[in-house]
Amino acid sequence: MTDIEDGRRSAPAALRNREPILEILRDILPASGLVLEVASGTGEHGVHMARHLPHLHWQPSDPLPEARQSITAWARSEGLSNLLAPLELDAAREVWPIDQAAAIVCINMVHISPWEATAGLMRGAGRILPAGGVLYLYGPYRRGARPLEPGNAAFDAELRARDPRWGLREVEDVVGCADAQGLTFERSIEMPANNLSLIFRKN
Repeated sequence: MTDIEDGRRSAPAALRNREPILEILRDILPASGLVLEVASGTGEHGVHMARHLPHLHWQPSDPLPEARQSITAWARSEGLSNLLAPLELDAAREVWPIDQAAAIVCINMVHISPWEATAGLMRGAGRILPAGGVLYLYGPYRRGARPLEPGNAAFDAELRARDPRWGLREVEDVVGCADAQGLTFERSIEMPANNLSLIFRKN
């Protein structure tokens, strides 16, 4: 993570993965409406998606004030009319500051948060998405008996050392959590650097 003089923050991972993610989102997001981004971090994904998907309104959010400050700085520097001011949103909470969205995007949160955040994300998505609405997740995951790639194994150990509640989740557990909230698992897509895109739709 690096700080830019005007308050923007930059994450190398966001610069690496934003184009592959954009290509997936072009195919699955609706033709219009508001997209809620949960755990927007530095705000770089939101800026990139809003710039390249001008037919959508992009709503970033994050529970951390320093993240929201960075998001605001990025939005100010870009001047995109379809990029909204960030919301203070903690996925784990029962009440969200938004009651409807055409789609939800969540990048690199599931493994860097307690499981309660994933459970809350699924509850919130089940509550605010319309029928057929998309929930898109991106990040590294465990896949049953398949051994973790060395890089992901090291990353998982690092995360668990930082906080024992963190770590790479089993795809099957995430799918089960989503299903309990009326979200059907549509498919997974292999992404660069041993990451996955997971796509769900509201029943």
